[in-house]
Amino acid sequence: MAGHSQFANIMHRKGKQDARRSKLFSKLAREITVAAKLGLPDPNMNARLRAAILAARAENMPKDNIDRAVKKAAGADSENYDEIRYEGYGPGGVALIVEALTDNRNRTASDVRSFFTRVGGNLAETGAVAFLFDRVGSIEYEAAKGTPDEMIEAALEAGADDCHPVAEGFEFVCAPEALADVAKALEERLGEARKSGLVWRPQTSISVDDETGEKLLKLVDLLDDHDDVQTVYANFEVSDALLAKLGA
Repeated sequence: MAGHSQFANIMHRKGKQDARRSKLFSKLAREITVAAKLGLPDPNMNARLRAAILAARAENMPKDNIDRAVKKAAGADSENYDEIRYEGYGPGGVALIVEALTDNRNRTASDVRSFFTRVGGNLAETGAVAFLFDRVGSIEYEAAKGTPDEMIEAALEAGADDCHPVAEGFEFVCAPEALADVAKALEERLGEARKSGLVWRPQTSISVDDETGEKLLKLVDLLDDHDDVQTVYANFEVSDALLAKLGA
């Protein structure tokens, strides 16, 4: 298990489920509000907002919460959030990309830097590790939507670059600039996706020993638990034994 599939959302570890779910809903709501504020409040006319709402639905976020987050964008007292990408190296030379929405750049930068330092890593300049990842559009559908052959046919018709199985479903991959068109074409054929958006996909993954892996998972946990951090991507793999030990 590597990259975004393992580390983009570490909200599901054992324990602290209620608190983590509340925090997750807050992050999803923030993304919905920002997306609605940057474009039209209509998800049919705003691809980013549509993706944010899909992500919220996938986590069973109540419809009232979603509607409230959209309406908040039109309010005069709505907070202004900056989109920031942090890049750095963790133990073992592992590369990490951290995406955040913050109303206080200095606070968030200081916190993220301290997390890296705490486990023996270091924050780097923007662009320092991004070249180790590919920026791609990702669209996921449930397995019940069709057979592998039918999904490949759908991918070809929609203009996706690839289609492959993922946990309980299929992922369609496309160029970032083609995401809206591919997502629309797939929806016309397969219905609403369970997830859609831009992700960072590691080009290769580094296998680390359990001691290093434990430090890296701690770093990912610290980052993911921060209110301003939306997603975390990394290019490392850990053993199944360590995941079982930590209850991941």
